[in-house]
Amino acid sequence: MTLRAPANGIELAYDTFGPPGERPLLLIMGLGAQRIHWDDDFCALLADRGHHVVRFDNRDAGESTHFREAAVPASGARRPAPYLLDDMADDTAGLLDALGWESAHVVGASMGGMIAQSLAIRHPHRVRSLTSIMSTPSPRAAPPTEAAMTVLMTRGATDRESVIRQALLTWETIGSPGYPLDRERIARVAALSYDRCHDPAGTARQLTAIMASGDRAPLLKELAVRALVLHGEADQLVPLSGGIATAEAIPEARLITFPGMGHDLPRPLWPEFVDAIDELTAAG
Repeated sequence: MTLRAPANGIELAYDTFGPPGERPLLLIMGLGAQRIHWDDDFCALLADRGHHVVRFDNRDAGESTHFREAAVPASGARRPAPYLLDDMADDTAGLLDALGWESAHVVGASMGGMIAQSLAIRHPHRVRSLTSIMSTPSPRAAPPTEAAMTVLMTRGATDRESVIRQALLTWETIGSPGYPLDRERIARVAALSYDRCHDPAGTARQLTAIMASGDRAPLLKELAVRALVLHGEADQLVPLSGGIATAEAIPEARLITFPGMGHDLPRPLWPEFVDAIDELTAAG
């Protein structure tokens, strides 16, 4: 069931797994992705470990507020970005307010990891622990491969069937070469995402926010938070150097890398992800 909350002057759509009162765990998804990209079964595994899990749509994604009136700066244009990752971090803090959570364990994937990093920097008292998955402190620390850049910059499809085909092509390129590609799930999530809200311009605005935001590494060095960094060794979109840079920036962060993992969350690795996150959040 979709729930809605006011946050930082906008509205965020979210849903939950697990009973209230368990360890609060907030999941932040990546570029152009909706909360349903956190698979229901994965969220259920986290809930079974004693977490009250909340996943939500970022601004300009899914059922949350879209900034359709904001222009997307053209490549090389000097016009400022409509918003930055810091604004998305403030959205997330606003969601914590609406949930009545003074603080939470925060898990972010890709752009979601960048938002989680910004949240820990801007609102350190709100973050009990930080898990950054396939992310980076700065795009410069982990430039994508040429193949990944090609799919990233491909013009967004407009009709449902083309969106599904484009999703399959994207994950064939940046997904995990060491694990079978779950084509059925990719097609299903792409179709559902299209039906919920298809907004390629929103994805472009999010990408502009990533590129316009500064290097977080210097400020990450000042954090006093338990941190976990998970990264695939075969990631083409955010190469392993991004995970290494994240772990090196956050004092005492634990880095776990996975051979054969690309820029996705392969189902066979879910038990290892959940074990590592559970160990972190159970530490107190």
